Amino acid sequence: MTQEVFLSAVKALTEGRLSLQELFGAADALHRDGAIDQALQLYHLWIGLNPDHHLLYAACFNQAVLHTASGKPDLAKASLERSIEHNPDFYPAYINLGGANEALGSPDGAIETWNKLVGRLSQVTGHSVRMKSTALKQIARVLQDRQQSVAAEDTLRQSLELDNTQRENAEHMLAGRMGQCRWPVVVPFEGMDHLTQMRNFSPLSLASYTDDPLLHLASAWEHCNKMFGRRIPRLAEIRPEDRADRTRLKIGYVSSDLKAHAVGYLIAEIFALHDRSKVEIFAYYCGPAGEDPLKQRIRGDFDHWLDITGMNDDTAAQRIREDGIDILVDLNGHTKGARTRLFGMCPAPINVNWLGYPGTMATAYHHYIIADDWIIPPGREMYCSEKVMRLPCYQANDRQRAVAVQPPSRTEAGLPEEGMIYCCFNSQQKITRLMFERWIAILAAVPGSVLWLLETSEEVQERLRAHARQCGIEGERLIFGRRLPSPEHLARMTLADLFLDTFPYGAHTTASDALWMSVPILTLSGHSFASRVAGSLLRSAGLPELVCSTPEQYVETAIALGHDPAKLQAYRKQLRDAKPNAVMFDTNLLVSRLEGLYAEMWEDFRSGRLPRPDLRNLDTYMDVGIEHPVEAVDFTPEDEYFARWRNGLAALDRLYPIPADSRMWPAPDTENG
Repeated sequence: MTQEVFLSAVKALTEGRLSLQELFGAADALHRDGAIDQALQLYHLWIGLNPDHHLLYAACFNQAVLHTASGKPDLAKASLERSIEHNPDFYPAYINLGGANEALGSPDGAIETWNKLVGRLSQVTGHSVRMKSTALKQIARVLQDRQQSVAAEDTLRQSLELDNTQRENAEHMLAGRMGQCRWPVVVPFEGMDHLTQMRNFSPLSLASYTDDPLLHLASAWEHCNKMFGRRIPRLAEIRPEDRADRTRLKIGYVSSDLKAHAVGYLIAEIFALHDRSKVEIFAYYCGPAGEDPLKQRIRGDFDHWLDITGMNDDTAAQRIREDGIDILVDLNGHTKGARTRLFGMCPAPINVNWLGYPGTMATAYHHYIIADDWIIPPGREMYCSEKVMRLPCYQANDRQRAVAVQPPSRTEAGLPEEGMIYCCFNSQQKITRLMFERWIAILAAVPGSVLWLLETSEEVQERLRAHARQCGIEGERLIFGRRLPSPEHLARMTLADLFLDTFPYGAHTTASDALWMSVPILTLSGHSFASRVAGSLLRSAGLPELVCSTPEQYVETAIALGHDPAKLQAYRKQLRDAKPNAVMFDTNLLVSRLEGLYAEMWEDFRSGRLPRPDLRNLDTYMDVGIEHPVEAVDFTPEDEYFARWRNGLAALDRLYPIPADSRMWPAPDTENG
């Protein structure tokens, strides 16, 4: 069929009767069938035979698209330059030419190209505004990649002033401010007031911004609706009788992070431990193409490994359906590289949310979320759209992780030889103003102590030091350790006396690392999933007393431990001694219980009890939740938290009646926990 399309088009072309529209159609058909070289031949022939065609620029542009798809940015650049030469007002060519320059290792050339486009777009029309916004978005992306965060933020702001409906740009701007520790994070400007910005946090950033699981739920729901819509086309439904003879479940894991990544470091051991008499496991990898030892190890432990990165969702969904997957596990959630729409197509009868994202997906097609009884306590299932399933300890841990043999000395690590070493190796976007000021209060109460953080840009480091000085502490008491490969980083963690966790998004993989290296962690557990993971790990490692329930307890405990090195040494010994038996490090137990959960899910499906996500009133919850002044108060006792939500819903109900739901607005005779 492909050869027929190609030969027919060539015949028409040589006879002078192949129109540009017919060229586009034939080339597109060849591309979809995987014959990209033949499609490029058609463009090459047509362009050579029609050098004076008034739409030559469009043919050159489409030719460039195919060159890009085939991994030839140099040829794409030449075609795009020819397109612009024939029509300098064809703006999409500038966008793609900038991308080609970037792919060829010339980010300055990319920015120059996009700035040329911005300069040409002085006339205010809908099209010019869209093109200018797109160019600014591309410039900001390259500036972010080059760690020019302030310039990137200014560029995104310009784009949002033109069009404040660009959710992705708003998400990047807010995430950028958090990563730069620019406080307050939300600063209103033209077209982007406080409430508008609150509506445009990405779910992952919002987890770092506020300890509000009901708002997290509503925001994730709104994010999915805007990004993917409510009508994702689904494959034909799988009925229980279609899989009635299944004796060994087929489990598919979808992830971009089965490599040297935080999720990869956690999950690496579990695949080899699966009981092959119960399950057959498939990896659907959707991440970068590079290789590393951890990726190779993980790949070797799967029964089947398929890279779906280059596949569109339709193709990948069909392949998963053909593989006969029973349970599809989303190890990304709302994180970079996710294939959320793929799950919406329902290639498997059961979709599960686990480990990659700390919170609910809030979709109509994720059926289960895996947690534990600390992260989502019994009675708090209302924070999720999915049915909650629980492991003894939610977070997987790899007991085979590589650790450098010899840790550095304090001097070699840039630390003082004497004094208390507090540390926090969480990424800087998790550091909030209120938590940072608690850390400063701890340093002030423990003379000679220092706070050891991971290095970031010099600009951010100086911003944190300046804030410390404003709070009365010398900036030099903040020490920034350079980023190291995982084995060396793990070894040097042992130099720290106490790990101070962030809030509301605490340590996850980093907490596992610290506890594996017998470094005690002090954490504050709030209401949200992301705030409770370290608490779960500490309880599973046998140190529940280091899980604080108020900010005041957190500060008081950190100060007390700063004056009690013997107690810290006892905690270290307790962690070392616990390794053989602690639930946190019992990966065999986790895998056995995980397979038990899979069996329960399958029984739900076979019995017609597959849970239906509860998405009622989430637009209303969004309206109420965004009004809370997050940056003034980050922690609220649970009774006050519930009262705030009930009062907000009641105020809205007086203006516009709200139908009952199963969360904070029940029917009159329903008691809400």
